[in-house]
Amino acid sequence: MENKYDKFKQELQELRENCCERKLTSFKKLGQYIFEENKRYLNLSSNDYLGIAENKNVLEKFIQIADFSLGSASSRLLTGGSYVYAKLECLLAAMYGKEKALIFNSGYHANTGIMSALLTKKDAVFCDKLNHASILDGIKLSEAKMFRYKHLDYEHLEELLEKNRNEYETAVIVTESLFSMDGDIADLSKLIELKQKYNAILIVDEAHAYGVFGEKGLGISEVQGCIKDIDIIVGTFGKAIGSIGAFCTGNDVLINYLINKCRPLIFSTALPEINVAFTYCVITEILPNMKEQRRQLLINAQKLREKLLSLGLETMGESQIVPVILGSNKRAVECSKFLIQNGYYLLPIRHPTVAPGSARVRISLRADINYEEIEKIPELISQKMIESDYE
Repeated sequence: MENKYDKFKQELQELRENCCERKLTSFKKLGQYIFEENKRYLNLSSNDYLGIAENKNVLEKFIQIADFSLGSASSRLLTGGSYVYAKLECLLAAMYGKEKALIFNSGYHANTGIMSALLTKKDAVFCDKLNHASILDGIKLSEAKMFRYKHLDYEHLEELLEKNRNEYETAVIVTESLFSMDGDIADLSKLIELKQKYNAILIVDEAHAYGVFGEKGLGISEVQGCIKDIDIIVGTFGKAIGSIGAFCTGNDVLINYLINKCRPLIFSTALPEINVAFTYCVITEILPNMKEQRRQLLINAQKLREKLLSLGLETMGESQIVPVILGSNKRAVECSKFLIQNGYYLLPIRHPTVAPGSARVRISLRADINYEEIEKIPELISQKMIESDYE
């Protein structure tokens, strides 16, 4: 009889052979650096875009005023909520000019919960092909019909809407504002035009833009001046805000519906008060004073992109996320190892996270890293690619 674990061993072996095996790592973090086995690396693989999560001054400032529980022991609908939740939700709704906001334990909880709550078998969702896995998982849970349009191709989206919209009760268009693997940005005005034309609900995930883009740090929707026309805006606290959790904001009807139907909210123990209070502190006390850091972050990203292109390397996007497309999983893994050896903690991004043949290293820039600290990266990648071509 075959061992009951054999199929798992075989799949793991196949992942290993295809340079797709993932492993957990552990290290100490200090500011923009991580330390592993007494070696120091510049951390360019996190989502701590503003350097808040590892900023000891921010933490010390918060600890002085912190008087909150370290556990909630219940869901929000029982006794897991508190006035701290209410304060943060009211603040978020006011900042976006919406009627109501709702906090989730994570961005994954938010996206899976929102999509699975709002959609049924009778509905259709029109989804950018490069949307995050959490959005796709939520759609699968909903059992709604999914139409995936080509990435940022709004002519294709309209073709799908025109052909299929009238066959379904509710239609949802869902997109990220800033795409995490390519670093490029959606045209939200065009999506608003289509959602109005075809009577659809528009959901925009600002996960990687929230805190970084906009005068107030509200994201791409603020930059493009279209917040009021988006039905639900989703954001996370675990990236630029340096905390944990997520939120969505929209009109009273949709948020109340989620409170009653969103299973990840209903059946999860709530975040502890101290996490919610820390998020409130960052948004009110820290973020408003980081306009120059946000500006310089995007300047550094553009300079790095230009240098990569000048060396003939393939990159894309227009944000603090700077991918370098290397092709095969093997090339991405080898390049990553080489960069780590040279003091840059840059991990490979491979299939199935990205399409086959588009494996890459993704440079996630931070506001606490100067351009001089990263300017050698393009030459190192170019050097490694030349060596690989001769091997």
